[in-house]
This record gives sequence, structure tokens and C-alpha cells, in this order.
Amino acid sequence: MNQDSQPGHIDQIKQTNAGVVYRLIDHFGPISRIELSKRAQLAPASITKIVREMLDAHLVQETEFQEAGSRGRPAIGLLLDTLAWHYLAVRIQPGHITLTLRDLSSRALQEERLPLIVGPDKPLLQELLELIDAFFIRHQKKLERLTAIAITLPGLINAASGVVHRIPGYDIEDMPLGETLSQRSGVPVFVQHDISAWTLAESLFGASRGAQDVIQIVIDETVGAGVITGGQLLHKSGRALVEIGHTQIDPYGQQCYCGNHGCLETVASIGSLLNLAKLRLPTQPESRLHAAPLTIETLCQAAQQGDRLATDVIAGVGHHIGRMLAMMVNIFNPRQILIGSPLNQAADVLFPAVSSTIRQQALPAYSDEIQLAPTVFNDPGTLGAAALIKDALYSGHLLVKLLQG
Repeated sequence: MNQDSQPGHIDQIKQTNAGVVYRLIDHFGPISRIELSKRAQLAPASITKIVREMLDAHLVQETEFQEAGSRGRPAIGLLLDTLAWHYLAVRIQPGHITLTLRDLSSRALQEERLPLIVGPDKPLLQELLELIDAFFIRHQKKLERLTAIAITLPGLINAASGVVHRIPGYDIEDMPLGETLSQRSGVPVFVQHDISAWTLAESLFGASRGAQDVIQIVIDETVGAGVITGGQLLHKSGRALVEIGHTQIDPYGQQCYCGNHGCLETVASIGSLLNLAKLRLPTQPESRLHAAPLTIETLCQAAQQGDRLATDVIAGVGHHIGRMLAMMVNIFNPRQILIGSPLNQAADVLFPAVSSTIRQQALPAYSDEIQLAPTVFNDPGTLGAAALIKDALYSGHLLVKLLQG
């Protein structure tokens, strides 16, 4: 599970301060204790105590370095010590699972992508436990100190409890993934929706790094969004995914698998997009799409070449997405909007449609200066899980557990 219990007020302050110090060393190391005190806005005595605990736990190390503008003796600076601290980053998708052993710098040490197939005699949870156990056995020579496990997956998830209520492609109900795996491994387990984790990964490693207020929308087989507000993932300890895909766009539209009619996902997902292009193709004999099998790659390529059908279909998705984003802009007032999608291959068509619709329908005071950009990662892999670990260190939650041994 992600949380054992809520710390008391004093413990919460210690946890927060330790997380701040760890983050500053990660960002600015080698950094002196004096500079650390200034940046953290903590008393030198507090810095000394926190750093001593981290040194004793081998989470940071000292090194000599020459401070900028100084010609004297080298100063003693602090760097993170990440090599001996390992964690497992897992991404579950329909039909397969990716497992990556990483150190606390987020560097990948070993990765495997395996089929994830279950039958009537083996529940999904049992299969996951066996695959993770086997991965550890195969790579035990590389594994030093296991600190945590982080898992991202699609579906309906409660991040606080680690319970997976539903997951596409598998017949499960209220699967206690976090608690079961934590009891089996003896380490904290973090579970989060893959789109929310991707949003966090972009904020820590990618296109929105350092930004305080961001909306990230993912347009793929499903449509969803994550929100960064005040530098934090919205509802990161609960249901962090913003379920825009099942917001009704047309009450008389196609029925969605959720049971509703005219959901955004029925008109903006990759599957619905390709179906629409296929339906319109017989009426467009001059379209370039007749020359090759219809895929998202050929559709985007045709749009980039000015094909009318491909352009209209992708721009139509852009307008649908833009209408949803305009409402979100009015609510969250972001400074940046990221789009993660295979449709970014035709960004010259998609982005103007999204941007123009936002400007038309959102409050000008909120929409005029928004930066619309693609995500850095086309497919984050297990970096979403890595972001969960990094965030837990920066918040101090996981860091305190490591300091306590």
C-alpha cells in the first residue's frame, strides 16, 4: 500500500524537510551545506541533522568541488548516493507486462517485456506475483537493496489503498495488488494509473519539468488526462486520473463500452478515429489512404501531405479535444497543456485545431498565454513508475522509510 498511516504534525514536518533537502541535493549537487540551508530556507542546525542522517544511511555522499567564482580551497559538497539502492518499476498493459530494475537515480539496470496471459486456473494477481518473483530470481546478482515497487496500469484504481477495481482485458474486481505485493516483498508498493504516472513523469523528467500548473491529455486507445496543480499531481493519493474520456459529448452519439452514449472516447480515441476514416474512405476516391493499409501512421502521414480526408478526421478529433480542454482550462487555469498521442505525428494538423477551439471557448484571461506542446515521451514505458518513486522521495514519504532502515 502507499500509505501506512498519516504521520503526526512534527513527524510530517521532519518528513517534508527531509524531502526538500533530498530534492535540492538531487537538483543542485554537489551543493554545500550553506547553499543548501539558503535554498531550503532551513536553519543550518536543521540541515546538519538531516544531512548527517542521510550520510549515515548512505543516501548521500560528500565530495570536494570548486564553487563558482571561488579560487580558494575546494568546498565540501553533497551528492546523492544512488547506486546501491534499487527498486522495481512495473507497467501493466493488456496482454503484457514490463519490469525494470532501476536505481534511485532512475537509471534502468535490467528490463524485460513479458506476455501477461491468465486463464481460469490462474487469477491475474497470482500471475503477477509469480512474474515478479521470477524476475527477482533471474536478476538477483544485480539486485542489492530493494527499496520499493512501483506499478502503473490502466483501469479504475485507488492509489491510496493500492486496490485495482477494474483493468481492461482482465476479469478482476477489487484486486488488492498493493497490499498483497507489499506483504510478499516487505517493501512499500506504489500503484497508480498509467496516464497519471505519465503526467508525473513529464513533470519530473520531461516537457513540463518545473512547471506548476499543467494539464496533460493522452489520446490513444483510451482518452484520459492528468493534472499538475501547484507542482503536485492532482489527487495523487486517490483516483488521480481525470476521466474525460467518459464525459458525454453527444447524448445521441454512439454507445460507449461504459454504457453511456456519445462519450469523448467514442469520437476521439485512436480506434474510433480509424473507424471514422474507414467509413468515409469510399466517398473520397482521391484520398492517399487508398494506397496503403489504414493505420494511425498512414493516416498521420497522409494528413501531413495535405490529404483532405486525413486532415478532416484528425482536425475533428482536435476540435473535440479542444472543447473538453477549454472547460478544464476554465477550471484549472494551467500555464501549459501537453498532448501525448500517436497523433502527434500530425501535430501540424492536430495542434492548431485544439488551440483554436480552446481560444474560442475558454476565458481569454486563462487561454491567451497557454503553451501547447507534445509530451517528450511518446511511450513512457516504466518511467511513469520511476516518477512515482522519485515523487515519494521528494515528498519525504519513502525517504523517511529508507532513513529508518
